[in-house]
Parts: sequence; structure tokens; C-alpha cells
Amino acid sequence: MMSSLAVFAYFQVLDVLTTVVFLLHGVKEANPLVKFALVAAPTPLLGLLLIKVVAVSLGVFCCLGGRTKLLTRMNVFFAFLVSWNLVALIASFA
Repeated sequence: MMSSLAVFAYFQVLDVLTTVVFLLHGVKEANPLVKFALVAAPTPLLGLLLIKVVAVSLGVFCCLGGRTKLLTRMNVFFAFLVSWNLVALIASFA
């Protein structure tokens, strides 16, 4: 279970990195919650990091509560999301 949490945290780091690259290239954030955090926080990066702290906290909650299926589903979702972000970034530079 802890390895699933580690993978989840790693996906959160990758999502932050790809989101920052998107934002630096003028791409708008699609997630309304993240979009709100980007403008409500003192800096967009701080808003993004706060969202990721909440996400990792939810991952810890799942891990401690024995919600392996939910954590696995979140990992699959973020694996797809990060892969999609990377493909979009590569396509934008091609």
C-alpha cells in the first residue's frame, strides 16, 4: 500500500512539472479547482502546490484507511493525465 502512495506522490510531482510548463507556454488550466487556486493564492505556483498538498493528503487518507482500490484508481487517472500532458507538450514542440 505504501508503494501505491509513493507512486501517487510521484504522479503529483510530475503533474506539477507538466502544469508549470503548460502555464509558462500560455496554456490555460482546464481544472476549475486548480484554476481557482492559481488566481486565489498569492502566486500561481503556491496555489498549485497547495492543491497538490491536498491531493497527497487524500492519498495518505486512502492509504491509512485501507482504500487500496481508490488509490489504485487515482494512480491510473494520474498516469493517464501525466501521459496526456507529456504527449501534448511533445506535440506542441514538433
